[in-house]
Amino acid sequence: SPEQFNVTSYAATAVATVTFEAFAGMWINAFIVSVICSWVKRKTLNSNEKILLFLGCARFCFLCISWVYSFLSIIYPHFLYVHPTLPLLTSIQSFLNYSNIWVSAFLCVFYCIKIANFRNSFFIYLKVKIDRMVPWLLLGSVFSSLVIGIIVYNVTDKALCENLNFTCQGRIWKASIRIEEYFFPIYFISGFGFATSFMTVTFSALLLLFSLWRHKHNMQTNSMKDLSMDAHIKAMKSIISFFVMYSFNFVFLILSLIYSISGQNHMMFLFSVFLYAFPGFHSIILIFSNPKLKKTLLSIVPC
Repeated sequence: SPEQFNVTSYAATAVATVTFEAFAGMWINAFIVSVICSWVKRKTLNSNEKILLFLGCARFCFLCISWVYSFLSIIYPHFLYVHPTLPLLTSIQSFLNYSNIWVSAFLCVFYCIKIANFRNSFFIYLKVKIDRMVPWLLLGSVFSSLVIGIIVYNVTDKALCENLNFTCQGRIWKASIRIEEYFFPIYFISGFGFATSFMTVTFSALLLLFSLWRHKHNMQTNSMKDLSMDAHIKAMKSIISFFVMYSFNFVFLILSLIYSISGQNHMMFLFSVFLYAFPGFHSIILIFSNPKLKKTLLSIVPC
């Protein structure tokens, strides 16, 4: 029938799109992880490389879990309601998603502290101590993401257990789950986390832009090439491109929360198309912003 054909074509398009984005992003982030791991044998990783390594691992795992979740929700939706498949997948996806978002924001803060020039005593203290703080900040992002993952698991598991009908054919999830009754804490925490990370990226970009403007103003009478200016400009290009992508990502994350309440699956798929593309596109920017990663990539890609 026409309706079955439309459903089938929609499912095929959705699976093909999500698969392409997920596997492309996984390849890009696997490249970052493998190259940086190869450097471990020759030298000690600096703070920037540690952040990139952690971010690449988080994004690779996030895209894997997201692809599995999307594939099951499109092709085998009933399999998700076999306990504890859905709570487990959603909690792992939330953990990896928050790790990706917060470490991405922290990378912008790291660039800002390392490159920007301010005479404030607290800023100078951060510039001196930031390398020692990196492992603890990464550990803190893992711990906070783990807490959110546990909360998501408990809330989702409770919603399923209290809205299941037991029949001779197994468990069937009722569609009458009240969003505001079970998932409002998750949506509140998610919105607060997204907004906090977005404000962090915005504040870092503005600080670096102000530092660049002030440094350029001070160097106007100097005709010699200034290495600090070049570092400002390179960091600014990376952060501005990331800021633009992060802004779109933030908007789509908030819209996905809003439309998930109303249950509009077609709109959720459109938002997921961009959300799954973000880890791959931003990782490409990071590769071309890093001279060593860029050189390695160009050496293995003939085109």
